[in-house]
Amino acid sequence: MKTYTYSEARNRLAEVLEESKKGEVIIRRRRGDTFAVVPRQPRRRSPFDVPGVGKGITRRELLSALRETRRRHDRPSH
Repeated sequence: MKTYTYSEARNRLAEVLEESKKGEVIIRRRRGDTFAVVPRQPRRRSPFDVPGVGKGITRRELLSALRETRRRHDRPSH
């Protein structure tokens, strides 16, 4: 845990934020007040906002598979 004075934190804000990724950072004011800086977990924008899965398939192969699936789906069943 790293501690900065208020003035140090103000002058080195980018460094303070980067340091907070490694662990809690404390900012201390002259009167003794202390504040903790911790990174916030990013919120997902959509339930479909998920990391990709590398399967070694090209864009062309993926589109071809999608078209084939749609062709099968669009055929009338007897």
